[in-house]
Amino acid sequence: MNRLVVDVVPGEYAVTRLDPGTPVPAELFTAEGLVSVTSTAAEVSVVTPLEHAPSGGRSEPGWRLLTVRGPLEFTLTGIMAALAGALAQAGVPLFAISTFDTDHLLVRDADLARAVKALREGGHEIN
Repeated sequence: MNRLVVDVVPGEYAVTRLDPGTPVPAELFTAEGLVSVTSTAAEVSVVTPLEHAPSGGRSEPGWRLLTVRGPLEFTLTGIMAALAGALAQAGVPLFAISTFDTDHLLVRDADLARAVKALREGGHEIN
């Protein structure tokens, strides 16, 4: 795996679990920062900047966002494995999201320094 460039995004994020079928407020999609909504038969998961976390569900605040600079080609392999592997070796849990253009990792704020160190030691550039 080549060296990846990963940006530490300012601000705190929340991961919120809503019951299946719960509508997500449309204004979330105009919020500044990463907003991700994933719906399955079992749940609706929402990742937002903390100040935009939806109410009515179980919310886990205290996440920091690391974004791989993209866009990344769909033919590339091993990107998430390289990042997740480095973090796993350092004992840093993560919440991963992929978009059309790139990959995003959320780590607990308390683990951010260890995450940055592990990724740098794994040969990646962290900004």
